[in-house]
Amino acid sequence: MTPTHASGTFDVQIRPLPAYNTDDPTLGRMSIDKQFHGDLEATSKGEMLSVGNGAQGSSGGYVAIERVTGKLNDRVGTFAFQHSGTMNRGVPTMSVTVVPDSGTGELAGLAGMLLINIAGGSHSYEFDYTLSAGI
Repeated sequence: MTPTHASGTFDVQIRPLPAYNTDDPTLGRMSIDKQFHGDLEATSKGEMLSVGNGAQGSSGGYVAIERVTGKLNDRVGTFAFQHSGTMNRGVPTMSVTVVPDSGTGELAGLAGMLLINIAGGSHSYEFDYTLSAGI
C-alpha cells in the first residue's frame, strides 16, 4: 500500500497539570490542545508526561497520547497519536505514530507516522499515512 502524504501547520497550547502521586520537580504532567490546519483539519486533546534533569534544553524525555477529531484529506473521523521523545544533551529525537486500530468513521484502518517541525516559533507537520479497508 502506497502511503499518502498530508502536510500543514498547527497551533498548540500546553498547560501544566497537577502532579500525580509525586512532588518530584523533575517530573511533569501537561494537557495538550491542538488545532491542525492544511490537509488535516482537526482538533486534538491529550496528555503528556515528562522528565528532565532541570537544565534547560539538556536531557529529558516525554510520552504523550492525543485524540484527534476532524477531517484528513476529506475523510472524517477520529484517531489517536502516540508520542515518544528524548532530548540527549541538546539533541532531540521524536516519534509520533498513529495508535493501531484507533481510527473511527472514514478513518478506520488509519496507520502512519507524523513528523513535527518547529521553526521560528511556528509548528508544522508532515504526515505519511495509509488507510486500509478497516478492521
